[in-house]
Amino acid sequence: MSGQPLPQEPSGQTVAVWEAMRSGPRHFLRSRWPLRSWAYVFSGALFGVGVLLCLAVLVALGVTLSVVGVGLLVLAATALLGIPVARAERRRLRLVERAVPADPHGPLRDLGAWARMRTRLRESATWRELGYTALLAVVFAGAGLGATALLAFSVMLLVSPVVVWALAPETVMIIPGQAVGHPLAALPFSLCGALGLVLSAYAAGLLAGAQVRTAWFLLAPREAQDDHRVIELTRSRARLADAFEAERRRIERDLHDGAQQQLVALTMTLGLAEMELGDRSPAASELVARGRGEARRALDQLRDLVRGIHPQVLTDHGLAAAVAEVALRNPVPVTVDIDLPRRLPGQVETMAYFAVTEALANAVKHSGASAISVVGRLEGDRLILLITDDGRGGADPGKGTGLSGLADRMAILRGRLLVSSPVGGPTQLRVEVPCSA
Repeated sequence: MSGQPLPQEPSGQTVAVWEAMRSGPRHFLRSRWPLRSWAYVFSGALFGVGVLLCLAVLVALGVTLSVVGVGLLVLAATALLGIPVARAERRRLRLVERAVPADPHGPLRDLGAWARMRTRLRESATWRELGYTALLAVVFAGAGLGATALLAFSVMLLVSPVVVWALAPETVMIIPGQAVGHPLAALPFSLCGALGLVLSAYAAGLLAGAQVRTAWFLLAPREAQDDHRVIELTRSRARLADAFEAERRRIERDLHDGAQQQLVALTMTLGLAEMELGDRSPAASELVARGRGEARRALDQLRDLVRGIHPQVLTDHGLAAAVAEVALRNPVPVTVDIDLPRRLPGQVETMAYFAVTEALANAVKHSGASAISVVGRLEGDRLILLITDDGRGGADPGKGTGLSGLADRMAILRGRLLVSSPVGGPTQLRVEVPCSA
């Protein structure tokens, strides 16, 4: 029996109490599992009896008040009783389980009482929890009381010699009509009590395991719910990335069509003013020339800013050309080897471009490198970028080098950033971005 595969729960966990039982009687009976099983079964029996009384009162009240219409509201509230019961049962599972099911319900934000009730009544998890509540109140409570009675009777038989000795010379009858006159005469009953304890331990373990399996089946989130939440989360992240990119493009357009054009016009106006003054006012002409130079520098800085917001070469020619252009402007020599068989989705190209620019800026600012290489390949459905420098190493995302922010931006498209930077170098950043994100 011990070599057979153990039953698996949706979480990938085995039923812990059944696993302990299959390890053999000696190991099971000398462990804490009998005590934990008894505690789980006994507390479940008491809790189930209380739940049964609540269900009976609510149903009776709902049926009675249904003639005036209020009963329907009471019956609807009765259907929601399974939610707090299931929440308590998931916590109580820790008595006999390593892991417990997660809450299958979705969040309720900014909803009134009626909207909350309607939302919960539409969820399939609510009705599964109600079914579990009915099983707890009827089946598991009854079985738990039976197991508890067996435990209590076994304990009484086990201590029967002590009872006979304590009550002597009073007559003690364990079996009706048959008096036990001496403690030694009660030893057979004590042996039966010991066997009853073993039987009770295994009965409690089997019952606890069955209740655990039922709880996992009815109280855990279903895969369809998890998939729906993951899809919605992925869609929300994609919408966030799209909105961020749209805002970036709007800022770029406003700067290009507004402030940049005004600075060009200002430079031209100052140039005409300088020509008009000529040699008539050398001092004024010098001031105008100085102002024209400042305007040109501001225009160059603005063009760099616009190019950094979203370079046009990235839109027109793709990631490899955009990174090559950045490499030409970088103060540290950069070798670019990006070989992609096709254009990638716009979000992926944008995210990869800014990852490379951020990595190059960090290398120039912090590493003291004399050479940097950027290698890019498409492996399956993932874009892989390796940015390597020969600097001093020791890069730590927790020290404000910009790596943590870069990793956060990678997460928007379910990408990831891996950093290898031993002290003394070299430093390598591995950027992975799924193209289907």
